Amino acid sequence: MRHRVEIATFLITGLIDDRDPQLIAKTRSLVRHMSLIPYAERMLGSRRWWRRALALRALGLIQDKDHTATIVAALDDPDPHVRAAALDALADLQDPASLSAIVVRLNDMSLQRGRRLAALAAFGAEAEPRVLELAEIDPLHRADYARALALCGSQLSRAALCEWARDCRADVRAAAFGALARLGLDDRGAALAIEALDSAEPDVRAMAAYALHGWIGAGDAASHLAVRLDDTWTVAVQAARSLEAMGPAGAIALQAVRPRSDLGAFLARQILWQVSAP
Repeated sequence: MRHRVEIATFLITGLIDDRDPQLIAKTRSLVRHMSLIPYAERMLGSRRWWRRALALRALGLIQDKDHTATIVAALDDPDPHVRAAALDALADLQDPASLSAIVVRLNDMSLQRGRRLAALAAFGAEAEPRVLELAEIDPLHRADYARALALCGSQLSRAALCEWARDCRADVRAAAFGALARLGLDDRGAALAIEALDSAEPDVRAMAAYALHGWIGAGDAASHLAVRLDDTWTVAVQAARSLEAMGPAGAIALQAVRPRSDLGAFLARQILWQVSAP
């Protein structure tokens, strides 16, 4: 017991980079049995940032929902390490009462982007309605909301994402196609992605090609993707991977490109070799 704080420090700080769910569950069990809540409450008021950060992570790990408001308030801590710890704690806590605060902070550049999205992803589809609601009233940050829907969205978000795929901003269109790739296309989404393969922006073309991964529905996506095999490297690679996933339709398009001597032919031969390799 004399060394429980030091032991807890070693256990909890090891989870800063390693967010393995089984490891978190084991650590949660240990921390609960060590009766550290009163000590964590005292550390929240410490002038030393590392103590505040440790306390937040401990409270999140043990899923102590009595401290949800305190953890949310720590998102405004002056130290970036403490703010990061608060996001980790909210991801572990998974308290619905904190969801609105997490969604609102999606555009807070003072918080690490990866941790913002991870905290949101912890809630899954439960966060989707709130993200769509905020995207409607805050179109300026639509690209961030599209990236959020890639983590928590469902088919309910597809209509909004298809609308955003025609936004005047390239980053919004690219993010929308990225989310559609994760949710799956319908005929409308596929038509938009095929059209976007002719976009002037490489990022949009790349994400449109990515969204068409394995699509064998309407629109003859395979022939349009084949044209993009000699595009910029990022676009060409995404097109090749999507063709690979299309089965026979994709193989036919790759075979047609194979005899050439350009980048597209190189990628086609590589993909065909991978498909035929035992």
